[in-house]
Amino acid sequence: MTGETTPQDTLRLTQHASGGGCACKVPPGELERVLAGLPVAAGADLLVGLEHGDDGAVVRLDADRAVVLTTDFFTPVVDDPYDWGRIAAANALSDVYAMGGEPLVAVNLLAWPRDRIPFEVAAEVLRGGTATCAEAGCLLAGGHSIDDPEPKYGLAVTGTADPSRLLRNDAAAPGTPLTLTKPLGLGVLNNRHKATGEVFEEAVAVMTALNRDASRAALAAGHTAATDVTGFGLLGHLYKMCRASGVDAVIDAAAVPYLEPARASYAAGFVPGGSRRNLDWVRPHLDAGVDEDELVMLADAQTSGGLLVAGELPGHPVVGEVVARRAGEGARITVR
Repeated sequence: MTGETTPQDTLRLTQHASGGGCACKVPPGELERVLAGLPVAAGADLLVGLEHGDDGAVVRLDADRAVVLTTDFFTPVVDDPYDWGRIAAANALSDVYAMGGEPLVAVNLLAWPRDRIPFEVAAEVLRGGTATCAEAGCLLAGGHSIDDPEPKYGLAVTGTADPSRLLRNDAAAPGTPLTLTKPLGLGVLNNRHKATGEVFEEAVAVMTALNRDASRAALAAGHTAATDVTGFGLLGHLYKMCRASGVDAVIDAAAVPYLEPARASYAAGFVPGGSRRNLDWVRPHLDAGVDEDELVMLADAQTSGGLLVAGELPGHPVVGEVVARRAGEGARITVR
């Protein structure tokens, strides 16, 4: 009927959650303190486990096949339910791509406040996730749902990989350039969207883009180290890579790409709390030649961000370099 209003026309999903997207992750320092007390799984066929906080777990099946397992879910990052579903699915699939794998099958994870938000809105979220899985060639089969005061959506994903050709966060070598495959600024723009309702189509386009082609290009070029840039920001994920690989890194701040409205939005005060927490966590490991504002932007909590690859990828900017670890010191990142 002409002029009929649907629930998603009037509902602002982001107002039903205290956080949003990967910015609502547990702060990295707190998470590491929790995980420090857990036993580390061991076994010859567990190729990637808990020890370095990589993007997914990898278990070898035989000489030619490995299974990549991951899960990711979060509260609404945009108000449009279909777009939220697409973004959440792309973000979960990204962990498999970041390991050099191909997603095979996923299951839905849905938490829904059924007494406050109509289930037809949840159906739109699931439809968005289904569309992204279809684009990725990943089967989507069932899942699990619970009644929850805040809406949450994501996927548990199983993928496959060649155990001899993985991308890992502990394999970065000195003298290797660092390539970033998506622009930063997503956390700032999502924070502005939550506060004002303004829609940033360029941010949605970045968040819904799969990291599949970048992952395949990295493998084809023989690269071995990568991570995706999500809730801990560029600086946080790079620090984890440096620490795991026994290296340091240099970032050329002027070479880092940003979405066009991001800096103006930051200047207007739209900064996620998670971005500042990221910077607080990594600050002791920084040698900074830029101001505080630039550091916050480099630590901005991304949702469904790009890959940070140790190696060059045609068509993507080189934003820094992996360098040798200074003798007797922990991992350091120089920002110039």
